[in-house]
Amino acid sequence: MDWLEQLCWDEKGLIPVIAQEKDTGDVLMFAWMNREALQKTAELGRAVYFSRSRGKLWFKGEESGHVQTVHEIRVDCDQDVVLLKITQTGHEPGIACHTGRHSCFFSVLRDGRWQAVEPVLKDPANIYK
Repeated sequence: MDWLEQLCWDEKGLIPVIAQEKDTGDVLMFAWMNREALQKTAELGRAVYFSRSRGKLWFKGEESGHVQTVHEIRVDCDQDVVLLKITQTGHEPGIACHTGRHSCFFSVLRDGRWQAVEPVLKDPANIYK
């Protein structure tokens, strides 16, 4: 059986994906992939996602230069979530979030409010032109 067919795709043909930094274990982002995106990721060794808002493939870093090199592709026990072990490149430390932060998970719930606890490493206005 084809390895892509062994996964549990949702009704739109998508699967959730978590990008985790290989060396630090930091969870950098969450995104979606369709079959083509996951196939290209496996072939290229570079993260390729499916943009639901644009309805097309999104090569991570195509606009920002913040590319994700993929070292390992894992799937969870239910085969319905993919985990990418990656190295984030393009800025030191790596920027994965469109807000210019290292991780998309930069807000913490404190006293009933979401508070940003990670700094902006680069102004998004200088990333996306």
